[in-house]
Amino acid sequence: MNSLQGKSVLVVGGSSGIGLGIAQVAAGEGAQVTIASRSQRKLDAALATLGASAKASVLDAGKDAEVDAFFGDGRKWDHVVTSAGMGGRGALPSIEMKTAYAAMDAKFWVYFRVARAAKIAEGGTLTFVSGSLGTKAAFGSALVSATNAAVEALGRGLALDLAPVRVNVISPGVVDTPLWNQFSEERRKEFFATTSQKLPARRIGQPRDIGHAVLFAMTNPFLTGQVIQVDGGSGILPGTGH
Repeated sequence: MNSLQGKSVLVVGGSSGIGLGIAQVAAGEGAQVTIASRSQRKLDAALATLGASAKASVLDAGKDAEVDAFFGDGRKWDHVVTSAGMGGRGALPSIEMKTAYAAMDAKFWVYFRVARAAKIAEGGTLTFVSGSLGTKAAFGSALVSATNAAVEALGRGLALDLAPVRVNVISPGVVDTPLWNQFSEERRKEFFATTSQKLPARRIGQPRDIGHAVLFAMTNPFLTGQVIQVDGGSGILPGTGH
């Protein structure tokens, strides 16, 4: 297994949630971590959890010019991770086209844009974070499923196109992140409790759980072109996709 000690790790979408969990695990392994997102406030708060050597950059990865400028200095990163995306749930007939475009723009095209522009060192990796709905359907989630499936297909294709850079996709199940703050605390706790009892792991995922999966993808030199499910076992149960 390769070491992250002293390696440069960029986490796009690393200021909160799963992205921050990934950055924290990488920093704990001795990596030189840079997190990037749109919010300076969130970046400042995240930096306080990452140690003195971590850095942050404001970046709207939804904009071509900003992404091209960010990667335009020619720097080669050892490892690049993208963790982003939100929205898109609901019955398809009720989703307006502008909402559908925004959901795809916020995830698939962000990942595509970063993959196109990032310069990755020989022996390095590119890792995407998708979601278990990419392979398992659930009511009211057709658009989310399609977006995640597109991300996973992109990752597999890039493992060929970018070789010998290794490209993998981590597909999380239900993870306790700020995404769920859109619900009331009571509803969120009830959902987590009900879901955890259904899962073979008997728990909800935490951002660092996904971080450790990304660590595996970054440090295993024989792993590329894979979609790794980190879902507490929901994938082996009928009708529990999230």
